[in-house]
Amino acid sequence: MRAMNAEGSYQTKNRKEMKNYTAVIQAGGKGTRMRELTGDQIPKPMLMLNGKPMIQWQIENIARYGIREFVIIIGYLGEKITEYFGDGTGLGVRISYIKEEEPLGSAGALYFLKDRSGARDFLLVFGDVMIELDWNRMIDFHEKHKGKVSVLVHPNAHPFDSDLLRVDEKGWVTGIDSKNHVRDYWYDNCVNAGVYILSGRIIEMFKSPRKMDLEKDILTRLIAQKEVYGYHTSEYVKDAGTPERFKKAAMEQAAGIWEKKCLDKKQKCIFLDRDGTVNRFKGLISDEKDFELEENAAKAIRKINESGFLAIIVTNQPVVARGMCGIEDVERIHRKMQTLLGKEGAYLDDIVFCPHHPDRGYPEENPAYKTACNCRKPAVGMIHGMAERYHIDLSKSYMVGDSTVDIQTGINAGLKTILVRTGQAGKDGKYKAEPDCVADDLEEAADYILRAEKLISIS
Repeated sequence: MRAMNAEGSYQTKNRKEMKNYTAVIQAGGKGTRMRELTGDQIPKPMLMLNGKPMIQWQIENIARYGIREFVIIIGYLGEKITEYFGDGTGLGVRISYIKEEEPLGSAGALYFLKDRSGARDFLLVFGDVMIELDWNRMIDFHEKHKGKVSVLVHPNAHPFDSDLLRVDEKGWVTGIDSKNHVRDYWYDNCVNAGVYILSGRIIEMFKSPRKMDLEKDILTRLIAQKEVYGYHTSEYVKDAGTPERFKKAAMEQAAGIWEKKCLDKKQKCIFLDRDGTVNRFKGLISDEKDFELEENAAKAIRKINESGFLAIIVTNQPVVARGMCGIEDVERIHRKMQTLLGKEGAYLDDIVFCPHHPDRGYPEENPAYKTACNCRKPAVGMIHGMAERYHIDLSKSYMVGDSTVDIQTGINAGLKTILVRTGQAGKDGKYKAEPDCVADDLEEAADYILRAEKLISIS
């Protein structure tokens, strides 16, 4: 989540064709959670998902971005992997193997890269994580920040049982929020997805081939040194390490969701107003205690998530300019929103807000935010910033809100528009903007879009 600056700008990432990287796939575990599918006859990454082993989907995605060198870490029933893939010739890549004679945890086997990758940076993917990524973007991020580790972070539908990372406004990972913690607080839905780019320099941290945990023994130390950055993406990255999640991933691949969400393709987005659309309208909210979700909001956003559309909040929050609260208070409210949605299996791909207000004269106003900007709706700075960041086709996207300001914003940005009858229900009277559709609430708006786009949600 982020506040826009007064210019509403985001930095454009450079794109490249070929990368001098090695890809490392961690495929050495026993996969005890998947025994009902593997029958202890094959290693988990060799489960056939819509005609290909899980690990082959990973290799093909990575190879599409010019990476040809692969190292697969094998252990339990590892010969099934080597027999199937050999040296990689059949896939147009070069594969070598590291065999764990005994389990070395999530990081111990990286010691053996000393003699293989030299000083090369490398990708690290766990074998039960299904991906469809534009690797150009993540590698550009890694090269720009020059940290020792770039970790892919994203929101998911079950943050309550996922390891979360705390990432600051500069992209630094500042802490790990383990899924084993008792979370009696609001949190960002910022999940460690199990996909990394690591500098070749970290190999010097491995002194011997011993059991090591990537999170506890490597990431925690490097976080303290400000050497870990979080790369946020909306793309398809899902843990398929349980029978239920594996079957869901297979359904989503068959439905084209994986490919559709890759950022090398134009995205479709449903931009959502916040107050009166996602949460109950209570005027200007400056305290998280006043924040309550609309009755069907989580269900609606879950449908959006499962359709392949992005769900992004764009909201004016003049409470900051008026001095009613600070940026950190708005972010706390947004953490509550993410926590409540996550408990109901829904997530937002991003949240962006405008803290400015051009009019002066309020008793407690904050002059730093009393400025004209191009992010305050109905200006389109927030939408254009998100469109650039997520490669969004605005002509095929929507704006859903409860006010004429939202509808005018959508019109200004070239979006299709839906007015909901919750919140202000279009009675704010600020513009004479006519929506393309009127819906009772956000769920009805989502259903309208799914019907119009001939889509279904994968449940």
